[in-house]
Formats: sequence, C-alpha cells, structure tokens
Amino acid sequence: MRFAKRIGVASAILTLALGTQAMAEVTCGMNTGEAATGAPILVGGIYGNAAPGDWSSSTDSAAAYFACVNANGGINGRPVDYRVENDQWNPEAAAQAAARLVNDTPTVAMVGNGSFIEMAVNANTYEAAGIMVMASACAISECFETPNIVSTNQGPLSSNLGAAQYAVEELGTRHVACIGLNIPNNGIWSCQAVQDFMRARGGEATAVLINPGAPDVNSALLEAMASGADTILINQPAGIALAILSAAEEQDLRDQFNWIAPTPLYDQSVPAAVGAYWWGHIYVNAELAPLEVNGPDAQNWIAVLDQYGRADDPRDSFGQAGYLSARFFTEAMLAMDPAQLDDRAAVGAAIRGITGYTSDLMCGPYYVGDADFHMPNHAGYMVKVVEGGFEIVRECYEYDSPYFEPHIALETQLGLR
Repeated sequence: MRFAKRIGVASAILTLALGTQAMAEVTCGMNTGEAATGAPILVGGIYGNAAPGDWSSSTDSAAAYFACVNANGGINGRPVDYRVENDQWNPEAAAQAAARLVNDTPTVAMVGNGSFIEMAVNANTYEAAGIMVMASACAISECFETPNIVSTNQGPLSSNLGAAQYAVEELGTRHVACIGLNIPNNGIWSCQAVQDFMRARGGEATAVLINPGAPDVNSALLEAMASGADTILINQPAGIALAILSAAEEQDLRDQFNWIAPTPLYDQSVPAAVGAYWWGHIYVNAELAPLEVNGPDAQNWIAVLDQYGRADDPRDSFGQAGYLSARFFTEAMLAMDPAQLDDRAAVGAAIRGITGYTSDLMCGPYYVGDADFHMPNHAGYMVKVVEGGFEIVRECYEYDSPYFEPHIALETQLGLR
C-alpha cells in the first residue's frame, strides 16, 4: 500500500525545540534569492477571528510562505498578492469577504482558508465562480463534501475516527459516547461517522449533543454516563473540552472511562491546563505531525515563519496546514504554463490535477482530483497528554471507516494505492 501505514510506536515527549527548527535553511518556491518583480498573481484567503476562537494561524503561515516565495523569484518571476479577510464568525461578513475576493477581483484561487462559517456560507459561491479553495482549517461537512474546496487539515470527522479507531484497537473500547456540538454540519455529522464506524467494528456509539451557545457540560457528562459507554470522545473546541474535563475531575470520573479527543486538544497549553489528575489518561488524535517529529518540512515551516512571519504567529496544527496549502499551491502553479497564471479556470484545473504531493507533516500523499468530495488527509498520529507535553503512542496510521470508501476508490484511480 502506498498510503499511510502504522510504522511503530515512539516514546517521545514534546519539547518545544523551535529554536533548533529555526536554524534550518529556508526553502520556498524557485529559491532564487531574488525578489519577484513581475505582475502580481492575486490569491485570496478568509479566516475567522472572534468568539469562539482565532483561526488566523492558517492564513498567517500561508502569508509567510508566500512572502518567502516572493523574495525567491515568485512564481516564474511573478509575486503572489495574497489578500486576506476576517469573517469574524459572521455569515454576512463571510459572504461579503468572498464577494470582494471572488466576484470583485480577478482572484485565481483561495488558499489557507480557516473558518467553518465562511465555508458553510460560501461553498456554493466558490462553485458558481469556478474558483478552487485550498483550505487549511476546515471543520464542517461543506468543506469536505463539495467540489471546489480541498483542505490539508482533517476536520472533526476524520480526527474523531482516528481517535475512535485507536481506542477500539488499543484501549478495548466497545461503546463510545461522542460529545459533539449540536450543529448539523459539524457535531452531528462527525458523531454520526463515529456511530457508523463503531457499528462496522461490532460496537456501539451514542451521540451526546451540546448547545454551542450555552454549553451545559454537566448535563452532557450525565447523558454520556447514562448511555452505557466505556469511552468518552470529547468532540469539541479546546475551551469546551477543557470545561468537560474539569467537570469530570470534580466528579472523579477519570478511571471510569477511556478519554479520547480529536486534534483541538493537541495544543501546547493543554497539559498544564488539565493538570496532574489527567496526565497519562487523555488520548488525542493529531491530524498532522506532532512538533517533536521535526522533519525537514516541519523545520522549514518554522524557519519560514521566523524569517517572513511575525513573532506571534502561532506554531500550531492550523499553521502547519496553512504552510502546506501555500506550498502545494505554489508547486502546482510552477508546473503551469506561465501564460495561464491569470486564468482562473486554468488554475483550477491545475489544482484539480494535483496528485501525490508529499510532506513529512502529513502521513499520506496530498491530492485533489476532479470529484464532488475532497478529504486527502485521513491518516495521522495518536498522542497522550503527559506532564510537560505529549507522548506519541501511535505513529502514522490510516483510519478505517466506511466513510472513506469513495476516497479510497479515487486514490486507487489516481494511482496512489
């Protein structure tokens, strides 16, 4: 199999050795060392920054990579004019941002997008405009089940499935309580996939839904306990997930369940936030390579941020994904006929033609293809929360779920299997 495989178990504790990463030589684009001086190529990006969170790290890392590209020959001599909008988690602002970038300007593609609001609002806009979106921080079904959006991150569905699979295979899980947001294209959608997976493995899963506007974590815990589950999957943003863990600690529930979570809990602040009570007892799926893996692309991402970004640009999973989206876009554009770089349709065709791009940040190849769905990243790592950081407990493994059957068929068609 040419896709991701489990390659063993490491016992590495997360160390924030970003200073070592920063010593890496920066590489990007044509690597000429000379600034691009031609006519700009217009590229857009939309992120969300307001309650419930700041997802700007995806576009921050994309912007840093494009700045590096522009300082190193651009795309065949032409710089990328990267224009970014904040949708403020507001549907009206999201629609206006897309209108400015897609309808009012000759933007050839969108790169680094990170907001579940804008993708829900604008998926049809992107399809109607014939523009491709190489996103980086997706969390809803429209991002993965529409023809014009493809992301380097996994989103909650894949990451939940990775966590559930690990729990079944390593923790003896038979019944999962998936505590998700009561949002059809987010929590309901992703918990349903866990239910389908557990049934396929001969087990059970129960969806427990939280009102995102007024999350009652105690009621959610009581419902999860009453379901008969042996494993609790905290399918939540980090803030609500931490509140659930705090409530569980107050009731001393740690040893009554297995505790698993998708990527939002893979955050450098989490081990200290949960405290010693939870160390060694929370298993988290990581969509992209944990920081301690520190491969060549991981080092280059940090070096690019250090040289071309801002000191406060986050070094997190969404940042990794934004870097990858910008790098993969640049590679595809460098392979195009330079005369077609202003042609949105030609750029879109080049993006759909991407297949077999690789990075040490991802467990499998990145591809797009001409399809009504896109989820190239469905393999990852599992880590355990420990004192001072995270311990890798399973390296690259592919997620096994009925949901991925059409994706596997597409990968077979593209020669990736």
